[in-house]
Amino acid sequence: MFHLQDLVDDAKCYAEVRKLRWPNGVQCPYCGSADIGKRGFHDHQPQRQRYRCRGCRKQFDDLTETIFEGHHQPLKVWVLCLYLMGLNLSNQQIGHELELNKDDVQAMTSQLRSGLVEKKSQLPLKVKLNVMNST
Repeated sequence: MFHLQDLVDDAKCYAEVRKLRWPNGVQCPYCGSADIGKRGFHDHQPQRQRYRCRGCRKQFDDLTETIFEGHHQPLKVWVLCLYLMGLNLSNQQIGHELELNKDDVQAMTSQLRSGLVEKKSQLPLKVKLNVMNST
């Protein structure tokens, strides 16, 4: 469980992503190895940790292979957008709250919905049935 105020702090936001993504410690998204070395932080997002896998020798960071990778908006904006979507706000309302234009919000909400649908389709059948029965 996290608190809303944690979502507007970059360091806490990245820490939460790390905790959720790698509950048993950082693993390489390419080969699954846990033999990882830290490589400093991202140039434009100082809370975004960079890593190098000692197994396959590939480099990655906190957002590699996630729906947040490769976008210009800070992670906290994405997480707040997801939170506001959960409150059933319209794209126009989300844009107003986050001070973004409607095209950016439309792209972000579409990406988030696609990522959530994809993640849900990857859940084991037992979990899917429990989710369906609880709604």
